[in-house]
Amino acid sequence: MADNYSTGGASASSDDGGIKEQDRLLPIANVGRIMKQILPSNSKISKEAKETMQECVSEFISFVTGEASEKCRKERRKTVNGDDICWALGALGFDDYTGPLRRYLLKYRELEGDRAANNNNNNNSQDNKGASTRASSSSTVIPLKSNLYERSNSSNSRQY
Repeated sequence: MADNYSTGGASASSDDGGIKEQDRLLPIANVGRIMKQILPSNSKISKEAKETMQECVSEFISFVTGEASEKCRKERRKTVNGDDICWALGALGFDDYTGPLRRYLLKYRELEGDRAANNNNNNNSQDNKGASTRASSSSTVIPLKSNLYERSNSSNSRQY
């Protein structure tokens, strides 16, 4: 099978319908940062390893999203949501990830609901015109922690 992807990362466009490579791939800095989180602090990651992972994760996201999008198309919906992504992971055989992702999605929705309720309370309690702008811009971002564990036959499971 021919490889149509440039491994150099410098190409501005590719052969897949004129989509720029920078629009097709996740930013390499983000990929490298995620990779470093799981490695010991004194580890180094080669540029080739980052580019390879960048290609893989971008392709994986496209693969799962395409499956979810097809489901939405059949159901005559235009918006792919988190439940569709969970369904697609299961349909593609990634069953080990659907449970943790559903729990993460539930937690995310709970936090978003709490955040929206807090913003509504702030907006209702302030009388001047700029209250809603200040309330929404001053909301704090709550990091979501996920308990995804690497599934393997070894006893060395790592938290992601």
